[in-house]
Amino acid sequence: SSQSKYTNKTLTLTRLTLSDWRRLLSRHVSSYTQGQSPEARIRQYFYCIDHQGQLFLDDTKVKNFVTCFKDQHLLVFFFNRLKVNRSGRYEQDCPFLSLCRRERNFLRCEDQPVVFTHLLSEAGHEESLSYCGGGAKLTAPFCPVSLFMHPVSSRVYHPGAERGGGVGLVRSALSIELSVHFEYAAARMRVVGRRLVTRLHVSMVGPGRY
Repeated sequence: SSQSKYTNKTLTLTRLTLSDWRRLLSRHVSSYTQGQSPEARIRQYFYCIDHQGQLFLDDTKVKNFVTCFKDQHLLVFFFNRLKVNRSGRYEQDCPFLSLCRRERNFLRCEDQPVVFTHLLSEAGHEESLSYCGGGAKLTAPFCPVSLFMHPVSSRVYHPGAERGGGVGLVRSALSIELSVHFEYAAARMRVVGRRLVTRLHVSMVGPGRY
């Protein structure tokens, strides 16, 4: 089943210091102009997605619920065309790209390009996680045993679509909602080269199938 596919998937999150997180979150795209045309009949636009799953034009001064994109059709269109940026342009600052005919929409991520915002439950159907404002049109099968918590940031992650890097961030509000069912296993650490890699398993317990 689609759920068992995710059950066997493991996520390894490298331990980051607080200064590392500040550096990553403060990164900004190199100089650009919205709508610039690097070649004939090609337009480039720049977006960012925050840790709440809200999409903005990257140069928006004040980023909040009022200024983010909320049109579901646009969001579904944008994220269904998302892929890793291998264009040779802005790859470090904008690791993902959404193509729309002659438009190249570069995406900068505060954390991950896929941010799960809601748990969808419907009688007779497997539970799923909705992401990035797409409602039931942007989902991934929910596999509780595949949840991981980062040992430094305490952010929770879950497998996501391969086109979005294979890993999605669980929005903090949803993490809190799910956390009443969390059971924490001890972290397992191992050294890979000179890096200390930590895996922290989070499983779901409680009533029903949990």
